[in-house]
Amino acid sequence: MLELLQASPVASVALAGVLGLIVGSFLNVVILRLPARMLHDWQQQSREFLELDAPTTPTPAPPGIVREPSHCPHCKHALGAFENIPLISWLVLRGRCRHCQTPISIQYPLVELLTGIASAVIVWKFGLTYQAAAGLTFSWTLIALGGIDARTQLLPDNLTLPLLWLGLLIALVPLFVDGNTSILGAIVGYLSLWSVYWLFKLLTGKEGMGHGDFKLLAALGAWMGWTSILPIVLLSSLVGALIGGGLMLLRGQDRSIPFAFGPFIAIAGWVQFVWGAEIIALWQHTLGLG
Repeated sequence: MLELLQASPVASVALAGVLGLIVGSFLNVVILRLPARMLHDWQQQSREFLELDAPTTPTPAPPGIVREPSHCPHCKHALGAFENIPLISWLVLRGRCRHCQTPISIQYPLVELLTGIASAVIVWKFGLTYQAAAGLTFSWTLIALGGIDARTQLLPDNLTLPLLWLGLLIALVPLFVDGNTSILGAIVGYLSLWSVYWLFKLLTGKEGMGHGDFKLLAALGAWMGWTSILPIVLLSSLVGALIGGGLMLLRGQDRSIPFAFGPFIAIAGWVQFVWGAEIIALWQHTLGLG
């Protein structure tokens, strides 16, 4: 089977796209349930730390990420196999629950489609290699982080730190950069936004970004090395200005209201991961340096 896929790049890319659609369905579960589980755990831990009595009517724990089956968030109807086909079910059901007719968020098909496309691009870029396997894990984690941050303005340590450690570990092979470059990338990635955060806070007395952004950029540096940090920061700022500014105008949102910057770092990091060498070569050619 592996030999057949290696002999047919089109088939391997298509299979990666289908796998991505399936994984995207699971990522939707992670995006929706992980923050709720974290909040519940924080409340439990805070109550234990403060030695508070348990509430008379304890709040039930949110659904688990793996064990509980998918269900409609409105009527709680458990989804059958036909209702849980990535992308297709949403289209067939016209974006509504089959039982209560409540609209289903467009997030579901968008995340599935995005994961499918990203997965296909990774296999197209790296082929059926260890680099592609690592790249798929990298891409899926970034999609989950971007989705969670967009919804809650949180970048969970449960995802950023494993991504950081995995980047450092694969640098021992190395798959993308060597160990020294990876370690330096993590340090530069973290300190670059950490410095901006404290400078902004000293000048304005306000917090300009969350600490999760530091950890995410550190993880990207661990995967791609310190030379990737500046392109990622510049590209994420550009994407944030275009997309974030556009959304503010469409929604009539006050500019003083904070918005999540993590999704833009994730987008820029993924683009740098896939096309970083080509982008740098293009800039060098444009500036007459190549």
